[in-house]
Amino acid sequence: MGTLAFMHCNGDAGRALRRALAGVALAVAVGAAVPAGAVAVPTGVLGAGPAAKPSEPAALAAGPGTVATGPGTVAAGPGTVATGPGAGPRVPGVPESGRGGWRWPLEGAPRVVRRFDLPADPYGPGHRGVDLAAAPGATVRAAGAGVVRFAGPVGGRGVVSVTHSDGVRTTYEPVRAVVRAGDRVVAGTPLGRLEAGHLGCAQAACLHWGLIVDGVYRDPLTLLGPGAVRLYPVTT
Repeated sequence: MGTLAFMHCNGDAGRALRRALAGVALAVAVGAAVPAGAVAVPTGVLGAGPAAKPSEPAALAAGPGTVATGPGTVAAGPGTVATGPGAGPRVPGVPESGRGGWRWPLEGAPRVVRRFDLPADPYGPGHRGVDLAAAPGATVRAAGAGVVRFAGPVGGRGVVSVTHSDGVRTTYEPVRAVVRAGDRVVAGTPLGRLEAGHLGCAQAACLHWGLIVDGVYRDPLTLLGPGAVRLYPVTT
């Protein structure tokens, strides 16, 4: 039924809580970092809240600063997914589509405001995904073809998780979902609208985009292929 995973929380109390929950909570790994003192919440717990009401994904209009395009090309198999160090701000000329049918989960090539930082251990600090800047209400789209595993509220924020082939799973938050568990999607299918309030985001809104391969966190930017994003220093 998937990988058991929890958001990271600093301190001994957070470690103890995660280890205590590890045997009982079936979670969808999302992986956004949580600042010190926050309560660790299993991300994407099946049944944690009502799934989003079904609607026609293709009918979702663009939010502020976005363009509502069609769902795009049906994605081919994901192929090999490599690990990578993450990325800084976007570079002019970066293509919208990646290799194997993968694409950005937002329109165009969004700006990366926080990069992937793999924790040294499963309970250690880090950033299990990338944060992409966008306007609140922007259309969040599936990065590749697959089946929606979970769509609904978790810990007060909206989470969508999509299972792809070859043990690959992508996650998106905070999102007000327009899909529900079991829906089939292709690359570019609207999953919902971006909500403001992502922890650690200094922008108007940020999409936390995560990637899990065979139960291990990976940098989602590797889905877009080598050279899609260049590395730059990130000011925090």
